[in-house]
Amino acid sequence: MKYISTRGSAPALDFEGVTLAGLASDGGLYVPESWPQFSESEIADMAGLSYVELAVRVMTPFVEGSLTPEELRDLCTRAYGRFSHQAVTPLVQLDQQQWVLELFHGPTLAFKDVALQLLGRLFEHFLAKSDDHLTIVGATSGDTGSAAIDAVAGRERIDIFMLHPKGRVSDVQRRQMTTVRAPNVHNLAIDGSFDDAQAMVKRMFNDPAMAASHGGRFRISAVNSINWARLMAQVVYYFAAALQLGAPARKVAFSVPTGNFGDVFAGYVAAKMGLPVERLIVATNVNDILHRALTSGDYSTGTVTPTAAPSMDIQVSSNFERLLFDLGGRDGVAMAQQMGSFEASKAMQLTNSQRDGAASLLTSARVDQAQMAQAMGWAAECCGQTLDPHTAIGLHAARSARLDPSTPVVTLATAHPAKFPDAVERATGARPDLPRRVGDLFERSEAMVDLPGEYDAVAEFVSKRATPSS
Repeated sequence: MKYISTRGSAPALDFEGVTLAGLASDGGLYVPESWPQFSESEIADMAGLSYVELAVRVMTPFVEGSLTPEELRDLCTRAYGRFSHQAVTPLVQLDQQQWVLELFHGPTLAFKDVALQLLGRLFEHFLAKSDDHLTIVGATSGDTGSAAIDAVAGRERIDIFMLHPKGRVSDVQRRQMTTVRAPNVHNLAIDGSFDDAQAMVKRMFNDPAMAASHGGRFRISAVNSINWARLMAQVVYYFAAALQLGAPARKVAFSVPTGNFGDVFAGYVAAKMGLPVERLIVATNVNDILHRALTSGDYSTGTVTPTAAPSMDIQVSSNFERLLFDLGGRDGVAMAQQMGSFEASKAMQLTNSQRDGAASLLTSARVDQAQMAQAMGWAAECCGQTLDPHTAIGLHAARSARLDPSTPVVTLATAHPAKFPDAVERATGARPDLPRRVGDLFERSEAMVDLPGEYDAVAEFVSKRATPSS
């Protein structure tokens, strides 16, 4: 399997190459040269597989040439062995049509664990072959940071620098990052928004001064969903849920709480591979750039509004570029021009082919604070289920969608409710407890560095502390 950049001029790489590279050298994002296809009978044969075996079946086409099925199986077994539920991503029924896919049974209580527990092991596997060293630089709106840090903390060949917007993540989210006291972990609290932090990370990837500061020996990679390997791992749970609800004989719809568009794009990939997806519902909060893009073609940024769902407080959704590239005929030159114009003006209009292509599978909804709270209350009172704010936004969008009553709708539960206890208590009257495995979180000491929202200050900090590659 070869991978190409959405902007057309970076070299094609194999799976190992794109995993270690993260972002393409031309500023684009890597996607497979073509989408693997499963027939109906091949999908039907996946029914009843364990999560590890299903993961191997779904991901093998993407890693061909870089990992054997046996190596992939070993990596998946070790990654998902750390989850607290035997099903890894269990499916819970709310009513006749609504279901919730619980993606928060990993070590940091968020869906990011599903991909990042595997990604950490992929990094280690590939680096061991060359005895090389890797510097990971990432930005987080809350959950990516803790999941990435947990996945690589203490690993010899990796340094990780994680940027988070100061004061804009929950106490639990922050502490899950800042209480990890491994020597290779660096937590940076940035004065600014997630979009500011993400822009710094993307700039760092193609900054020649970073490499020059280490004599040209500076290997940098990403754990954000700009890294293809993360999206690949997330495709698996779409198959897992759909198979349990009758696929391929029955179509299934998914409602996805959305910030950086990676989770939704994984569902799009599953559909391209042959999974019968009736609809992907893109659920946003009041930071609604994706809703505006999908309903009117207007992809333009505004001011980030802090909400009770901080992982969705985003105005620039990096993975949207992958969708636009695929829907626009995979024209890298045109994509580079379109994204270059957007990066300069912070506004662009989707083309007709992009809008029409998206509309064939995707719809969207904008959910405000009151609607979020109503969904949390309904789930608690009528279904006995406690939801976090992000999942509640997805559930409101799911219940508002106009779909055939016979079509099951699966809302992705992206985080454990105890990560957002104040918002849950306001909506339901009950304060969720942290699971016992992280119950001492507020007794641990924290370590982080406050930095201004200026690229040069952040780049200098990373450059001085990163280990050169071999």
